[in-house]
Amino acid sequence: MKVAVLMGSSSDAEGMKAAREMLSRFGVEVDERVLSAHRNPDEVAAFARAARENGYAALICGAGMAAHLAGVVAAHTTLPVVGVPLSRSALNGVDALYSTVQMPPGIPVATVAIDGASNAAVLVVEMLAIADAGLAARLEEFRAGGAR
Repeated sequence: MKVAVLMGSSSDAEGMKAAREMLSRFGVEVDERVLSAHRNPDEVAAFARAARENGYAALICGAGMAAHLAGVVAAHTTLPVVGVPLSRSALNGVDALYSTVQMPPGIPVATVAIDGASNAAVLVVEMLAIADAGLAARLEEFRAGGAR
């Protein structure tokens, strides 16, 4: 199982570091990429369309300001998409939160708190653990240990 951690800009790498670390902690393969919904929308759409056939189980998207990455990705895949609004703006991420969470019916983006990359990863692990007993056991241990 493989999860993509996508960022709208290379400057989002620090904000998304916790997602990569948490997925790795559970033994989930991580593929990090910088893909801008605004600068290279065709590349984003192509990646999302091919994600399932390329072996991805879920996609975590982090972006700040006009955070359209998660929504654009969700529009082009039926895989679970989790959005992480990042606090890189004058509005401290509230703009990114609204951009990420306000999706039309039928195109959901599960959205975590502003700068909640770690919880995005845990949410994906919970989804993957539905069909993976070993991962479910590791998740139980994580929760029993204080979930940090």
